[in-house]
Amino acid sequence: MNNREEISHKEAQKTQKILLCVLCLFVVTFPLLAQRPQTAEDVFKNVQVLKGIPVDEFMSTMGIFSAALSMSCEDCHASNDTKWENYALDTSPRKRMARRMVQMVATINKDNFGGRQMITCWTCHRGSNSPRITPNLSTLYNLPDDPEDIVAQAPNAPSVDQIFDQYIQGLGGAERLNRITSFIAKGTSVGYGPEGTPRPVEIFAKAPGQRTTIIHTQNGDSITTFDGQNGWAAVPLKPVPVMQLTGTALEGTKLEAELSFPARLKQLTNKWRVGFPTTINDRDVQVVQGVGAGGLLATLYFDSDNGLLVRLIRYSDSVVGRTPTQIDYSDYREVAGIKMPFKWTVSWLDGKENFELSVVQPNAT
Repeated sequence: MNNREEISHKEAQKTQKILLCVLCLFVVTFPLLAQRPQTAEDVFKNVQVLKGIPVDEFMSTMGIFSAALSMSCEDCHASNDTKWENYALDTSPRKRMARRMVQMVATINKDNFGGRQMITCWTCHRGSNSPRITPNLSTLYNLPDDPEDIVAQAPNAPSVDQIFDQYIQGLGGAERLNRITSFIAKGTSVGYGPEGTPRPVEIFAKAPGQRTTIIHTQNGDSITTFDGQNGWAAVPLKPVPVMQLTGTALEGTKLEAELSFPARLKQLTNKWRVGFPTTINDRDVQVVQGVGAGGLLATLYFDSDNGLLVRLIRYSDSVVGRTPTQIDYSDYREVAGIKMPFKWTVSWLDGKENFELSVVQPNAT
C-alpha cells in the first residue's frame, strides 16, 4: 500500500467513525422521541390552536404562514433572535388574527369538504398579506408553470416499469448499482440570502437507506440524518436544537436516503402512476408519482432521453396545507461504473441550498 492509498484508507476509517458517532448520538440521546414524538405544546409556550401536532409539523406550519403571506417570523413574533421565549408573547395582533384564520379554514373544510384539506392559507393569500380579490391581468395572460400536487394517470403512457428500467440503465445498470453499498462524499453548499457563502459539506451514506448530511456553518453544524427507521434534523440558531422528523416529513427523508442507492426505488411503494409528460429546462421529462407509507406523496421527473432523475418534489402534511420540498439534480458523473449527481438544489418554504460535490468515495471501508 503506497502513502496515498494509506492516507485514503485512514480518511475513510475516520469518516466512517464520524458517521457511526453521528447516528449513535441521535439514537442514544433521543430514544424516547422515537417512541412518542414531542408535540408543539410540549416544547413551546402559549400554543393555543396548533395543539397535538408534532414539533416538525408545527415548524412546517410556520413555513406555510411565511410563504403564503410573504412574511418573516418577526412580522408576527417579537423580533429578538437571542430569546426564543419572546416568540410566545402575544404582542402582535397579526398573531391573534392567524389563530382565527386557522380556525376559519378548518371550519370551511369541515363544513364544505368533509374535512378534506381543500382550502389553505395559500388558496387566498398567494404571497400577499391580504387575500387577493381582483384578478391580475398580467398573471392571467402569462400563467406560470404551476403543476397540480396530485398527478393524474395519463392514457397510453409508458408503464412504470419501463420508466424505472430506463432510469436504472441510465445510471449504469442494476448489477453495478448493487455493488455500491456505501459512499462518503465531500463538497460545498451555498445557502439562500445571508447564507450565500460556500460551506463545507460531508455526506455519509450506507445501504439500505441510511444517510447523514453535515453542513459546517459558521454557527455550528447543520445535520440531517436518517438511520433506516428514524430521522432527525439539528440546525443552529433554531428554537429546537434537535428535531425529530415524523409522518410524511420522515417518509420524505427516507425517500431521499433511498435515492442514494436507487436500485430499490421502485419497491418503496406499489402505488405508482405515470402522468402526462412535460418539460424542464427545455428537455422532455416523464412524470411518475408515488404514494407511500404514512401518506408520502412524491413526484419524480425523469429525462425522456437518458432516463436520469431530473427533479423530485415531495410533500409533507401540515394542518394548513402541504409543504413541498423540491430537489433538482444535475451534473451526473461516473463513479465506480455508475452515474451520480454531483450538483443538486434543494428548495423548500424556509430556504434553498445548492450542493456541489468535489469527491465521492464509494464502498469506503
